[in-house]
Amino acid sequence: MSPWRTPEYLRPYKAALKRFGAGFEATLWRSPEAQRLRFDVLIDMIGPDIIAGSTLLDVGCGIGDLARHLVDRKIDVGRFIGIDAMPGMIESARQSAPPGAEFLEGDFIADPGIIAAQAPDVILVSGSFNTLEEDVVDRVLDGFFQAATTAVAYNFLGNRPGSRWKDVDLAPARRFDLVRRMDHALELTPRVSMRQEYLDGHDVSIAMFREDA
Repeated sequence: MSPWRTPEYLRPYKAALKRFGAGFEATLWRSPEAQRLRFDVLIDMIGPDIIAGSTLLDVGCGIGDLARHLVDRKIDVGRFIGIDAMPGMIESARQSAPPGAEFLEGDFIADPGIIAAQAPDVILVSGSFNTLEEDVVDRVLDGFFQAATTAVAYNFLGNRPGSRWKDVDLAPARRFDLVRRMDHALELTPRVSMRQEYLDGHDVSIAMFREDA
């Protein structure tokens, strides 16, 4: 992937991968503890019983931390598929993958068909929208929700954070409009849940369930 061909939304991740190598730092998470907390919120919003036995698609999987976290929580998915646009991250994920976990290189923005091609039941997206424009997120989620047979859950940095977060430099990430995100979710389905208390409003998670699931 040549520098002049790298999409703007992937450049921070490419730079981090070059600087740090294929490890936790290249995911641009602030801490492993916060990463695991976000995972737990998404998992619990969908429900471990729903995830168990399902085909789960981890979009923007990085080095495969969610796959290992599900093993730690003793949640046995039917099929786990991680997708990431950075080849180095996928290579690292495969090297430490739990038994049966699959990892695919792919850019879900440039190649949206890669999502439906996996026939997912549940789609989880943790932190992978942080460098996108909000209208792009709308379009992506429309496709994700159409592709998933059961549910889609994702998180983002909300624009109603607690006071301790208001002066924190988030670059290259950006905050999204909480009300817009909820309104968009409700356009897709009435079966929506939202949480933002777990990091004092800094992070927001939304889960959307299909009415026919």
